[in-house]
Amino acid sequence: MCGIVGYFDNTSNKDIVIKKMMDRIIHRGPDMGDLYTDDSCGLGFRRLSIIDLSEAGSQPMYSADGTKVLVFNGEIYNYMDIKKDLLDKGYVFKSDTDSEVLIHGYTEYGTDIVNKLRGMYAFCIWDKVEKKAFGARDIFGIKPYYYYQYEVNGQKSMMIGSEIKSFLEHPEFKKEVNEKALKPYLTFQYSSQPDETFFKGVKRLRPGHYFTYQNGEMKIEKYWEVNFNDEKNTIEENIKRIQDVVDDSVRLHKHADVEFGSFLSGGIDSSYITSCLMPDKTFSIGFEQEKFDESTLAADLSKILGIENVRRTITGDDCLGKLSEIQYHMDEPQSNPSTLPLYFLSKLVRDNGVTVVLSGEGADEIFGGYEWYDIDAGQRKLRQLPGFILKQAAAIAKHLPEFHGKTTLLRAGRPVEETFIGEALIFEEDEAMDIVTDRFKNSRSVRDITKEVYDLVKGKDDVTKKQMLDIKLFMEGDILQKADKMSMAHSLELRVPFLDKEVMKVGEKIGSDQKITNGTTKYVLRRAAQEKLPEEWFKRKKKGFPVPIRIWFTEEKHYNFVKEYFTADYVDQFFDKEKINKLLDDHYNGTINNARKIYTILVFLVWYKRYFIDEVAVN
Repeated sequence: MCGIVGYFDNTSNKDIVIKKMMDRIIHRGPDMGDLYTDDSCGLGFRRLSIIDLSEAGSQPMYSADGTKVLVFNGEIYNYMDIKKDLLDKGYVFKSDTDSEVLIHGYTEYGTDIVNKLRGMYAFCIWDKVEKKAFGARDIFGIKPYYYYQYEVNGQKSMMIGSEIKSFLEHPEFKKEVNEKALKPYLTFQYSSQPDETFFKGVKRLRPGHYFTYQNGEMKIEKYWEVNFNDEKNTIEENIKRIQDVVDDSVRLHKHADVEFGSFLSGGIDSSYITSCLMPDKTFSIGFEQEKFDESTLAADLSKILGIENVRRTITGDDCLGKLSEIQYHMDEPQSNPSTLPLYFLSKLVRDNGVTVVLSGEGADEIFGGYEWYDIDAGQRKLRQLPGFILKQAAAIAKHLPEFHGKTTLLRAGRPVEETFIGEALIFEEDEAMDIVTDRFKNSRSVRDITKEVYDLVKGKDDVTKKQMLDIKLFMEGDILQKADKMSMAHSLELRVPFLDKEVMKVGEKIGSDQKITNGTTKYVLRRAAQEKLPEEWFKRKKKGFPVPIRIWFTEEKHYNFVKEYFTADYVDQFFDKEKINKLLDDHYNGTINNARKIYTILVFLVWYKRYFIDEVAVN
């Protein structure tokens, strides 16, 4: 795992600037680093050595004729298959790296190389002769990729990087808060607009897209898209397909020349991966509060499988004490509480000498694992009513004050496109509008953001629509952002075998009736895991990664920690200070549970202070 930086302009002193940009992300690759510069381009690379630990695998890497230069973050799991084809075509290799396969592959196949790749990646190739850059991001967005366009000396220019913080070292980067990002974030809990970030002008290269950049012009093309299409296979056929493809994916994902382990909770996803991988060690995190501690379940499964389990208990002091550092590494505000334990889990792994770890991300989105994909008993009962009555009742209820069962009625009587935005709904849109200052009210609506995704699955069933929304928004904007940033904060490579092109092909062809069956989510995956796991594990309901923030914010020391942020001078730029402090006080006094709302506001303020106040002081 590594980190890349680069920019394309006609300025001098590129070596100095690129070196500073590289140093900002040294945590992504502490083993070595190098750079390339010419009159039009500067590229930098930080390396965490995983495959071919020799210097032959170092980057930037050059094509055989020296005309092309590569920087690459990620892993190509089928690189040996591509290498065989290139060897047959006469290419000569100096290393045993996937990086060299990429640069020779681009020389041979051009932009079509992206359609041959199976892995996680964000890379850039600079053609010295044509003065053209080519870059691509993997199909799920496992690896981050940011870019920022600017003008210098009257010419259009661009910088790229694995993390936004590297841009802070470039003299042409203007650090500003994106006014369009705050209000949607308060609803979604993450930066939810795929082509926008919290830094004005900084954009993400979307998953499954590549770009070419030449003469100041950026052209972006989509090369892959999710395609849910039920092939009506029997459940036995699908179980066998899942078992085969997961076994194959884990086999490819465990290729490394360093020690590897696995994250392990009490859930089926990480348990299934662990049972296929059989690593030397598993790693788990729990909290002091018993109801929030699944690490004992992880220890129990490890014992059954005969694997050493390493675990640690963390506290509110631990988590809030590291919140500023966590948000620094996240690059953008992200208030999913599970980010907190993931930071400490990654540290635990690295502290035990392990460099590569496998995890279970992606199974829920591909195989229908979230409880919200199913309809609850209340909705099921209401849907027995004639459609026109239910629809009319929901339309009336929408404009009434809160009452018991209102949410159930609205979800049962309205299309999924109007009710579902993903895992979290922190602030209703009108609530968010009410607490932000005028400067931040003018942004895309929640419906505008989700519509782009729902348009991809018109005519599909509700479960499929929800899966697509989570894959395109929640998984890329939340799940994978925290997985990459929290692991890389500790120079740890995290691999996700469920998020594999071939696994996705199997998942796409399974109907929703086999994913959600008789109230059981992820049914077909549970059946597939049945051969490798004890019954208690493959039947256990999903808990997520519960974090006791509700309890923390009722404790005086943690209340005071939040209060200091909520009353700071800079708060008035963004929020109605009186209203957000009432949210905090009502929670502290036991009037109402506002924990997620408090935490979402807090995370933004912590992020802002770290990047716009403390950063100035540091520099």
